[in-house]
Amino acid sequence: MQIADQKAVTIHYTLKDDEGTVLDSSKGREPLGYLQGAENIVPGLEKALAGKAAGETVQVTLTPEEGYGLRDDKNVRNVPLRKISDKKVTVGTQVQLRTSEGAQMATVTAVRGDYATVDLNHPLAGMRLHFDVEVVAVRDATPEELTHGHIHQPGGHHG
Repeated sequence: MQIADQKAVTIHYTLKDDEGTVLDSSKGREPLGYLQGAENIVPGLEKALAGKAAGETVQVTLTPEEGYGLRDDKNVRNVPLRKISDKKVTVGTQVQLRTSEGAQMATVTAVRGDYATVDLNHPLAGMRLHFDVEVVAVRDATPEELTHGHIHQPGGHHG
């Protein structure tokens, strides 16, 4: 069976930056499961995996536009600390903010007085991404998975 929209796919992957530094990997962990066509993974990787079958490997380099997008300076904002958390906020802290687009994760990049500078860009925005992927399994998604927009792992609910 080949990867196509509405298929439940399981992959092992290693993600590297331009210098070859491993940014993320499923090695030593359970493989990643996703629903093809449901935007569960970055668009360029989903496109590169289309048509592949279990046992195949893919090496692909994605532009920022195919990955997590370009960095946008408008996504760096100063926010009153009281709107972020009642806990101690330090540089590097991941916080959740309510924005006009809904709840979003942000990284604190500076703290000055009663304000924090937060970056709403994805940490990998603006980067070329190098993926090494092994397709572990491809199957038809269940009606429930299609309704939920993600696959369900064996013995559990969310993938």
